[in-house]
Amino acid sequence: MLVNGTEVTVKGIPEMSEKEITNYISYVADKTQEPVDRIAIVCRPDGTVSLDYQLRPQKFERIRRITGYLVGTIDRWNDAKRAEEHDRVKHGLH
Repeated sequence: MLVNGTEVTVKGIPEMSEKEITNYISYVADKTQEPVDRIAIVCRPDGTVSLDYQLRPQKFERIRRITGYLVGTIDRWNDAKRAEEHDRVKHGLH
């Protein structure tokens, strides 16, 4: 089932309300500080609940490392840093 954009699977709990499911999704999102893509809520034989989840993939910019700086763009660099980036040895991607 789909709850608030998150794919949800519930096992071992016959009647779980949408509010309970939303609370589990919120719990994981608060702990990880990331949006939840899918979650499996499983009730174990001892009565505890197991949460198996996958977070939504995040987009990212290309990151360059020049003498210890991790940056996405070089538009604010001074001339010396631009020259360093220009002169560095660029390795091919495999």
